Amino acid sequence: MSMAMLGFEAQMVIAKRMAVLAAGGPKANREAQRMVTEKVAAAGEAMAQIATGASHGKVVNGYRRKVRANIRRLSK
Repeated sequence: MSMAMLGFEAQMVIAKRMAVLAAGGPKANREAQRMVTEKVAAAGEAMAQIATGASHGKVVNGYRRKVRANIRRLSK
């Protein structure tokens, strides 16, 4: 269920980010940079968790926490 929710929540972030990017301007530039930075950091964190024996659920829940934070931020 966590993977399905991650997929649903990620689609929400994508839709909200696309709206920001489509509007253009400085806010779009900041969001594009933030998006790339966040993805690299999240992937690194997930790799570290896997390397130290974290469960699949723990890795997915870590991603979900970040995705939900993005939903809240982009919904303002």
